[in-house]
Amino acid sequence: MALQRDDARLKTSSSAATELPPTGFVRLPGILAPIGPIPVSKSTWWAGIKDGRYPKPVKLGPRITAWRVEDIRRLIAGAANDC
Repeated sequence: MALQRDDARLKTSSSAATELPPTGFVRLPGILAPIGPIPVSKSTWWAGIKDGRYPKPVKLGPRITAWRVEDIRRLIAGAANDC
């Protein structure tokens, strides 16, 4: 029984998984699909940063890279306006 309750607690709805926090920073797994809202690969994402298509990251530590939620929201809104 306890295992079933633990499994239920770990499951999240797909909309909850793709929601961005209101403010702050988000790491790469929270940006890219299947969890995040942007359906591109890591290599495409990093190439897009180099080309200026995607926002530049912020280094929070020597091995911690994140993006401002506001920048990601702006990217998604811009893509929605282009369609």
